Amino acid sequence: MRILRGLGGAVLWLLATVLGLVAVILCVTVILLPLGLPLLGLARRMFTNGVRLMLPRAVAHPVKSLDKGGKDKGRKAKGAVSDVAAKTSTKARRAAKTAGRKTKKGRPPFRRGSRLLG
Repeated sequence: MRILRGLGGAVLWLLATVLGLVAVILCVTVILLPLGLPLLGLARRMFTNGVRLMLPRAVAHPVKSLDKGGKDKGRKAKGAVSDVAAKTSTKARRAAKTAGRKTKKGRPPFRRGSRLLG
């Protein structure tokens, strides 16, 4: 697969070179300048795609390569977080219940002077 990507990148690079030369010749003639400029842009994009095909995936597009490795690490982190959440859920329920009781009586749960916190 790597050899096919490299071969395709090399062919695309050669085609971009030929197209770039034709575009430069068209740009030299003032009448064909509007045709040469878009062809020059197309040749530039073909160059970048050809080089991208020749490079390894991790270098060509680092974000996509991080996505693949990050999914496994995300699953492991999710398991660790759920264990901690299970331990603290009872304490959180008790705290919410206590805060609810305080507000039902008309008093805010936390007060410092005349300023409310929370």
